[in-house]
Order: sequence, then structure tokens, then C-alpha cells
Amino acid sequence: MLVDAAKRASAKRITVVIPYFGYARQDRKDQPRVSLTAKLVANLIETAGANRLITVDLHSSQIQGFFDIPVDHLYASPILLRELRHFPLEPFAVAAPDVGGVKTARNYQEKLGGSLVLVDKRRPTHNEAEITTIVGDVENKNILLVDDMIDTGSTFVKCAEALKDKGAKNVYGVVVHPVFSGQALDKIEQSSGVDKLLVTDTIPMQRDISKIFVVSISGLISEAIIRTYDNRSISTLFDIER
Repeated sequence: MLVDAAKRASAKRITVVIPYFGYARQDRKDQPRVSLTAKLVANLIETAGANRLITVDLHSSQIQGFFDIPVDHLYASPILLRELRHFPLEPFAVAAPDVGGVKTARNYQEKLGGSLVLVDKRRPTHNEAEITTIVGDVENKNILLVDDMIDTGSTFVKCAEALKDKGAKNVYGVVVHPVFSGQALDKIEQSSGVDKLLVTDTIPMQRDISKIFVVSISGLISEAIIRTYDNRSISTLFDIER
């Protein structure tokens, strides 16, 4: 509606800035008769009249292909990595909560060092997860559990607790989008598996929790906005660190 209002007010160019792209997980048909809502949202934004999109850490990079307008896909990892270098990590390992997160976890591991761990999970129902196997050595190590978002918190908490059961010392979560739907904040606060959680401010926090630390990405987004407005290259901002 805001895009449509700007278009009807004769805006020369409309750049939509969406730090967290909603419905991003519904980017494929994983079962019959489901909506590709991520594609639908892309169509709605384009139809309304947007000329460009700036977003951060899409759930799947292929979502950029849903748009026929330029998409600037920024990454929060450089900012999160700077914060992580202040954490007392040694000895540590970087863990991926599922197979899809291995690439991200590997690139954090390449930048920070340590070893790589994979948590194998299954989803028997929507927003529910079962931890089946942990691949890699976690005993007496601090673990960086890296993911792009936390929704209900069930999967993340189960991963953290499974790592603790295997002998991990501390589990530090590194997550870009703090969706925190339902009772997610209570689950994280009460979980003995999650020691610290580092998130960005792509979504405002509902309330403060002592174990959750928020890192601002306002500098990254503002720089992208300024460069786009001035028709300058923003390629140097695509330091994806992954």
C-alpha cells in the first residue's frame, strides 16, 4: 500500500527496503496444494510499482529470481563476525542446524577457525523438529550454532540441548532474523541449552532477555540506501563472508 501511494504521488523511483522478507520459507512446493507465498509477495511488490528491492539474508538466495526488478541482497555476517571476535570462544566449533545451513556454517568456520559440526534434524510436522544425529566433535567445546532465523524457537532450542547432551560446554546462537513467534522468547529464556544468542535488529525485539544480544545493521542498510540513491555501486557491501 505504501508503494502504491508513492506511485500515485508520481514518485520518480521507488526502492523498497525490507530487512526481513516475510514468507521467505514458503519458496517451493514441498507438498501438494500449497502456495508459493514468497513468489506471491514478490509479485505484489512489483505490481504495486516498486523499482528496486533492498533486503538482508534471504532464507534462500534463489528468491532473488522471483523478482524482475533489481534486488540488492545484503548479508549481516560481516557485522556478526566482528561481534563474535569479542567472545571467549576457544576451543570451539561452528554448527549448522540442518543440511541447508552447512554452507553458511562453513564460511563462519573459515573466517573464525575451529571445526565444523552438523546437526541432522527431521521435521515430522510443520514447525516441529526431531534431532537424529550430530556429526562432528563437540565434547568440551564452545559451539556457535548459526542460522538465518528463529521462528517458534523449538528447533533451535532442541539443537542447542542436543549439543549440550553430547558434551558441549557453551552454545552461542548466531541468528540474523529474530522472528520469535508464539512462545519462542520463553523457550529460549528457560532453555538450559542456549547460553547466549546474537541477533540483528531486522525485526524489533518484543522484550529484553539477558541472554539475547542485539547487533544493529542500520549502518549496512543506510549505506546501501545512500549508494542506491546516488546511483553508485554497492558491490563492496556484498561481503557475504560465507
